[in-house]
Amino acid sequence: MRPYTFKQVQTFMEVARQGSVSKAAERLFVTQPAVSMQIRQLEDAFGLALVEPKGRNIQITAAGEAFLKYATNAMGQFKDLEALMAEHVGLKKGRIDLAVVSTSKYFIPMLLVRFGKLHTGINVQLKIDNRENVLGLLERFDADLVVMGRAPSHLDCEATPFATNPLVMVAPPDHPLARRKNLAFEALADYKFVVREEGSGTRAAMQRLFEDQHTLLKVEMEMPSNETIKQAVMAGMGLSFLSMRTIRHELASGHIALLDVQGLPQINHWYVTHLSGKKLSPAAKAFKSFLIEQGGALMDTWS
Repeated sequence: MRPYTFKQVQTFMEVARQGSVSKAAERLFVTQPAVSMQIRQLEDAFGLALVEPKGRNIQITAAGEAFLKYATNAMGQFKDLEALMAEHVGLKKGRIDLAVVSTSKYFIPMLLVRFGKLHTGINVQLKIDNRENVLGLLERFDADLVVMGRAPSHLDCEATPFATNPLVMVAPPDHPLARRKNLAFEALADYKFVVREEGSGTRAAMQRLFEDQHTLLKVEMEMPSNETIKQAVMAGMGLSFLSMRTIRHELASGHIALLDVQGLPQINHWYVTHLSGKKLSPAAKAFKSFLIEQGGALMDTWS
C-alpha cells in the first residue's frame, strides 16, 4: 500500500459529508481539481474506488462507507492525542475547535474577547452554523465544544446550561397585536410568520410551541438568518419567534415590538456541550469553566 496523508483523509471526509466535490472545495477553500486530486491519490494508495459519479454529484462506494466510519473514529482519537499532549503544555497555549449555532453569534464574540483576556495564548477556531450542522460537527469529532440552545437527545453528550435563552413573539411596531395585552396564544393563528429554516434550533422550538398550544402555524416564508427575519418583520412581512438575545437593539430603537402573549417569554437555556467520551484539553476545560462560571452574568449585562 502506498503512503497517504492526513490531508487526503480530511478531504475525502468532507466530500463524503457534502456529496459533492464542488461543495467540498468551497468548504475547504481550495479548487475542485485540488479536491479531485486528493481523492484520486487516496484511492491510488488503497487500490480501490472510494467515490463514484452520481449525476452531477458523487456517491460513496461500499469501500468508501467503511473507510469513512473508521476515519471518523480515527479523527476522534487524534483529537484525544492533541488533548493529551496539551496537558504537558498547560494553559500557556492551546487550541479550541468551537462550533456554535447561528443565534449565539450575538454574544459569542463578546465572550471570546473576555476569555481571550484571561488566556492570551489560547487560539479559538470558531464555526457558526444551524443546529443540525453543528450537531454533525460534534458527532464527527470536528468540534471540541459546541454552544447550542438545546442538548442533543441522540448523542451521548455532557451538556451544561450556562445562560438563559428567552424566546418571544415579535411584530412591527404598527401591528394591531402590538397594542394588545395578555394575548391568548390562539390569537396568533390568524397571522402569518417568517421563520428560520429547517434544521434551526429556533425553528424547532417554535414548532414544538405551536404544537403544544394546538395552534396552526402559518408560514409566510423561511429565511436562513435572524438578521433577515428581523428585516422582514420590520417591513411588515409577518410575525416571528426569536431569542431576546438577538433583538436588543431593535427593541431599544423601537423598530420591533414585543408581543404580550400568555405563557411567553419561553425561558430556554444555552448549553455548552461535548461528547461524553471526549478528552478535553486544558484549553477546552478552561473555556467550558469560563462559560459556566461567568457566561450567564456577562450575557445578561451585554444583551
